[in-house]
Amino acid sequence: MSGRTFIGMPAFPEAAARAVGDERLRANLRHATRTIRDKRAAAVAELDDWALLRRAGKEIKDRALRHLDTYLLRLEERVTAAGGVVHWAVDAAEANRVVTGLVRATGEREVVKVKSMATQEIGLNEALAAEGITAYETDLAELIVQLGEDRPSHILVPAIHRNRGEIRDIFRARMADWGRPAPDGLTDSPAELAEAARLHLREKFLRAKVGVSGANFMVAETGTLVVVESEGNGRMCLTLPETLISVVGIEKVVPSWRDLEVFLQTLPRSSTAERMNPYTSMWTGTTDADGPSAFHLVLLDNGRTAALADEVGRQALRCIRCSACLNVCPVYERAGGHAYGSVYPGPIGAILTPLLRGTTSALDASLPYASSLCGACYEVCPVAIDIPEVLVHLRERVAGQGGHRRESAAVRAATWLLDHPRALAAAERLAVRTRRAHPARPPGSGAWTGGRDLPELPERSFRDWWAEHRT
Repeated sequence: MSGRTFIGMPAFPEAAARAVGDERLRANLRHATRTIRDKRAAAVAELDDWALLRRAGKEIKDRALRHLDTYLLRLEERVTAAGGVVHWAVDAAEANRVVTGLVRATGEREVVKVKSMATQEIGLNEALAAEGITAYETDLAELIVQLGEDRPSHILVPAIHRNRGEIRDIFRARMADWGRPAPDGLTDSPAELAEAARLHLREKFLRAKVGVSGANFMVAETGTLVVVESEGNGRMCLTLPETLISVVGIEKVVPSWRDLEVFLQTLPRSSTAERMNPYTSMWTGTTDADGPSAFHLVLLDNGRTAALADEVGRQALRCIRCSACLNVCPVYERAGGHAYGSVYPGPIGAILTPLLRGTTSALDASLPYASSLCGACYEVCPVAIDIPEVLVHLRERVAGQGGHRRESAAVRAATWLLDHPRALAAAERLAVRTRRAHPARPPGSGAWTGGRDLPELPERSFRDWWAEHRT
């Protein structure tokens, strides 16, 4: 992973400490996440069979992952039969080479883009720019991020860290550099901001010959790709250009058209708290006189096969990018998305990024610790990803590679002590007798006690109390 994965950023604790000190950022995040969280809870409560839909989504994704090779080959066959061309990319570099080559072959020097985390993951915009090709983001939030030379902070709402006043200032200062300038006297009214973006983007839609997208789902049975969105800008990119290039992670495949029905119920409620998406676009290859005349599908691995080989971690590949876990996470609400150093922030990013990139860098090794393990993320996940389980699993991996030597030594010592009851009882009695002499912050515990207080030891151990009171 490269480009917008922000390799080189500080480890999560350092980046989060800076973010927590930004009062405006915290206010923006608090307002946005709580609003989305409350609306989602109400939308989900409308369905009596939500638990069944959740289990069905989990089972469908697990079946697809167990037989991923079969379904991907079936998908390729169906897309090809429908007039599309399928390309396989083992990593970000290969995916970028394929896409830039396809754009160059058209002779065009600009593309319009549907919101796509996969293209952010591989740094496609930067790769295109290096070849003299300009990529225009058309999703409103992605437009704000691009104009502000910023980074996305949320899966669903990339500009969640910006308020209306900041967005107005960005539009006024930067729109002219990218095309049609902001209207004179632009205020921070949502209607005026939306209209300014609409006017700015309209000329790009009408002249663009190449569109680039991702996809929320790929249906192996028919070769159909699906994009769900709220604004309609994505549909403009999917239908108006002559050439459409879609970059999609291999885990986005679902076996059948009927399987898609489950996710079209759970995704909108979990993400935007809507009963259904305002715009659900589906296409299968090419059709004469309707939509793009050339369609290319780039199937992206970029670490997904390695994640699939991890028996515990592979469940992260079920993710349908709804962002529900971000909106309930107390850590994300205070630190924001930039602290995670990846296009995948929040609880899902804390497991998905290390699974895709590995845990060799300080940043990636720190991400499994960016959680209180409260479990709220698991409770809201529409495909039942047990994020706390994977976090603990990845912490074990980091400790095993020497990333946390003190923690590893402490775990080994505790393991021995718990295996020897007499030694444990003696240690408990000694700890109780010397409790008044214990320092508030034992040596080497700064990382733990910097954000929490150690509990006070009781005057007697439970073991001694039980021995006295049991009958």
